[in-house]
Amino acid sequence: MRIACAFDHAGFPLKPIVMETLQAAGHEVIDLGTDSTEPVDYPDKARDAADAVLGGRAERAVVVCGSGAGVAVAACKFPGIRACTAHDTYTAHQAVEHDDVNVLCLGARVIGPALAAEIIAAFSLAEFSGEERHVRRLRKIEAIEAEHTT
Repeated sequence: MRIACAFDHAGFPLKPIVMETLQAAGHEVIDLGTDSTEPVDYPDKARDAADAVLGGRAERAVVVCGSGAGVAVAACKFPGIRACTAHDTYTAHQAVEHDDVNVLCLGARVIGPALAAEIIAAFSLAEFSGEERHVRRLRKIEAIEAEHTT
């Protein structure tokens, strides 16, 4: 799977573990930066990831900021992006299986490298179940999105 990865300056410390974990699992990783702890605005990194997914360059994305909250809020502004912050493995896989989440958001100031690797593995291995109840709920989310997109 192609997975785009983007980091703001606060998320940068987790970059090596994110990239290595995905590559070791056999995924093609698209590096969307950043490459240092120089300040960069998290909405820009969320946009880069959303554009990669919506443009078909990646099937999913991982975006990391300090808390995971900012990038999740920003990413969810893009129609077709379903982003969530996950700081545990259950949420990481369940969000894909039930909610067809395509962007995982992490907080580098919240979790350490070992837990980040486990969460990323859970997210990248999970598949949407396609169960009727989940499809029905996703259609409702898409309808809400359509009502508010001009």
